[in-house]
Amino acid sequence: MKYKLIACDLDETLLNDHKNIGEKTQKAITKIQQLDIKFVPATGRGYRSVKQTLKQIGTWDQRNQYVISYNGSVVVENYHQQIIKKTLLSFDKIEKLFQIGLKFQVPMHIYTMDQVFVFRPDADEINYLDRGGANYQIFEQPKIDFLRDQPLVKILYKDLNRSKLVQIYRDIPQNLLNKISATFSSNRYLEFNEIGVNKGRGLLELAEILKIQPKEIVAIGDNTNDLSMIKVAGLGIAVQNATPDVKNAATYITQADYKHDAVNEAIEKFILN
Repeated sequence: MKYKLIACDLDETLLNDHKNIGEKTQKAITKIQQLDIKFVPATGRGYRSVKQTLKQIGTWDQRNQYVISYNGSVVVENYHQQIIKKTLLSFDKIEKLFQIGLKFQVPMHIYTMDQVFVFRPDADEINYLDRGGANYQIFEQPKIDFLRDQPLVKILYKDLNRSKLVQIYRDIPQNLLNKISATFSSNRYLEFNEIGVNKGRGLLELAEILKIQPKEIVAIGDNTNDLSMIKVAGLGIAVQNATPDVKNAATYITQADYKHDAVNEAIEKFILN
């Protein structure tokens, strides 16, 4: 099979703990680009926060190069960051989820199209955001009326204890869960997007524009927000540090983890070999 597009998660998949791409992986990406194979970051982050990564892979501000961002809510062409599609999450839904987060006293992020508003982050979270180069603004008051007229994309809860995030998820009323998409990511977040939004749908929408068939796509990831794209791609790959559900869904599991050029292993095995 000749693959034409690789969709790849960023944090804990492509990027190491310093939020950089390993040297071997960077060289492998350059090689596939020379073969006219697209390398598309597919991330929960906002598209404006991945500039450093795009510069490393040589697609920053380039025509016919793309990013799937906010877990599939927004797909952009990198040239002048032109939005191809977007799906917003209503203020009312975010307000309800914010109130639940207040109940459990967890730090929260609320994403507009341009910025992240972070509610009462702890020191660990500030360090994580700074390493990732996020454009964020901290707020302390337990009110989000100031965001009512903003175009909102998603909200998330942060806790390093996965069981607490699961507990919060189970506390969300079913009538609200039926109207949103919920996923876990980065072993620290529980994220919420509009119903039906996920990386897999964003990937298929981009593939349709590019006239690429699902069987011609490789998807690489590590956490549950990557499951949808791993399932729709012709070849789904889990890195070694992936969660059990992602490993179970993948066709191949790398021997290397994200700290040791797992994406290079996948490219060498299935593309360059």
